[in-house]
Amino acid sequence: MPKDVEGQPVTALSDHILLEGLKRGDGASFEALFQRHYDRVYGLLFRLLGNRAEAEDVVQEVFLKLYYRPLAGQPGDNVGAWLFRVATNLGYNYLRGRRRRWQRDRLLLPDPTDATPDPADQAARQETQATVRAALARLPQRQTQLLLLRQMGFSYAELADACEVAPGSVGTLLARAAGAFRKVYEREEKQRKRETISRPQERDDDPTGR
Repeated sequence: MPKDVEGQPVTALSDHILLEGLKRGDGASFEALFQRHYDRVYGLLFRLLGNRAEAEDVVQEVFLKLYYRPLAGQPGDNVGAWLFRVATNLGYNYLRGRRRRWQRDRLLLPDPTDATPDPADQAARQETQATVRAALARLPQRQTQLLLLRQMGFSYAELADACEVAPGSVGTLLARAAGAFRKVYEREEKQRKRETISRPQERDDDPTGR
């Protein structure tokens, strides 16, 4: 349980006051910020990466950046928006660095009650989700952030705050992001199909390949 800061419960303090405490090296302020923002940052990364362990690792990197390089602590600082930007950037880097591990991907919103799928169905689902993440990694970061946060259930007002855009523009920005995603996804899907077709077929009749 976070301790009090300056005689007040840290849970009652605004983000900018907690940032001021963090700049002074106050551990309780950092813990309060961590507890306040962890779930949503983790949710964004899990949907982007599709793997719980990897999302948890990247979340730690995000908050380490906050700990070692805290924002100015001004009333106008938007800690949540800053954390989402850093998380999206680190998530992009992680995606680009694990191209050879697509087979380990999960669905963006996996259902833990699902029965064990047929191997062929599971392979198809993994291929689809690999294509989804490849497409997300090619979009501008704000578009990816908007799509994933909307999927997490953010309202338009929350999206405007998290992405630091005008509330009235959220609907248009989401529509553009969805359209851009569809186009990139279709290109990625065609590319993967071409790669599948071009792979040399294994021959079962002669293990020497002759």
